[in-house]
Amino acid sequence: MTRIPYETSGEPNPLQALTLDRLRRRTSMKWRTHPADVLPLWVAEMDVPLAEPVVRAVTEAMELGDTGYPVGTAYAEALAAFARKRWDWDGLAVERTAIVPDVMLGVVEMLRLVTGHGDPVVVNPPVYPPFYDFVRHLGREVAEAPLDAGGRIGLDVLESTFRRVTAGGRRAAYLLCSPHNPTGTVHTADELTAVAALAERYGVRVVADEIHAPLVVGDTRFVPYLSVPGGERGLSLMSASKAWNLAGLKAALAVAGPDAAGDLARMPEEVGHGPSHVGILAHTAALRDGTPWLDALLAGLDANRGLLAGLLAERLPAVRYRPGEATYLAWLDCRSLGLGDDPAEVFLEHGRVALNAGPPFGTGGAGHARLNLAASPEVIGEAVRRMAVAVERAGHRP
Repeated sequence: MTRIPYETSGEPNPLQALTLDRLRRRTSMKWRTHPADVLPLWVAEMDVPLAEPVVRAVTEAMELGDTGYPVGTAYAEALAAFARKRWDWDGLAVERTAIVPDVMLGVVEMLRLVTGHGDPVVVNPPVYPPFYDFVRHLGREVAEAPLDAGGRIGLDVLESTFRRVTAGGRRAAYLLCSPHNPTGTVHTADELTAVAALAERYGVRVVADEIHAPLVVGDTRFVPYLSVPGGERGLSLMSASKAWNLAGLKAALAVAGPDAAGDLARMPEEVGHGPSHVGILAHTAALRDGTPWLDALLAGLDANRGLLAGLLAERLPAVRYRPGEATYLAWLDCRSLGLGDDPAEVFLEHGRVALNAGPPFGTGGAGHARLNLAASPEVIGEAVRRMAVAVERAGHRP
């Protein structure tokens, strides 16, 4: 497969469209969790206006009073067309999809299909904290197989973990984050093929969270897990939520590989009642007609990665940052600053800038913080300035 890189769309950079004053009028979690003097660069909400096709779809629904229950396969059809164009993947079969309320609730339902109470679910820390919360709430056991020093899946570690958790014939699942949050790593076809081979060898069922799939940089290739040899028994969760900033318009798709269709068919019908009909309309419009907006966003995010790297080198050279290949999140290694396990706490207290704390991401998270890059260059610059001030005020060397 050859991924089609984003192109210059002619649309303006959506990250430069809104002023900070206008953003502070928002009432969502990002803007209401902290006091007004805090600059929020934490939770995965972007500082962008919505893509015009999304606005049009939602506005037309409001004008028609089209706020009932979801039905049909338009969302899946739009995602399948997007996958063919962007990832050169034609294996997303509409008949092997189901709508779910959102990706994490979809993950729960997929794990419910392939594991039982108390069964282990393998994750690769540092990883998205809700992986721990949702898995444990489901009554499953979290088993860690940490990423290697380069931030990639360590196949030897993964195999030893698979061997351990399946000992005695236990059932197990592997919750794969692809692309990886928080590192922005995009797993290669070879890596995913090796994962699939290990999963088959040990009888581990793979559930892939691929919510960040559209947010891949330039020529880097996103590889759907279900597209690799051996991925036929896999289950995937996909959504337009992250790429088009639609978290408040709930909708996602569960996608089954050919050999997992029977599992997906066992999902209770009532799960499909959870997504928002308006959300599905919005997500469908984004995937079908919102790619020029997405391309402009990707170009802006790419510029922000370079900007952040330069600012950190200038103001906080002790912070180690390897720009990711995907997502709009930056994983910052702040251990050399001597700020303890939770540098985000110091940045908030002394610099009034909110980042995500590293420890909740599991093993490898201590001494780190996650920064949301989906903001204007001016906001990124102010955030780094505040972080440097915080380090000085805390009595440590930048």
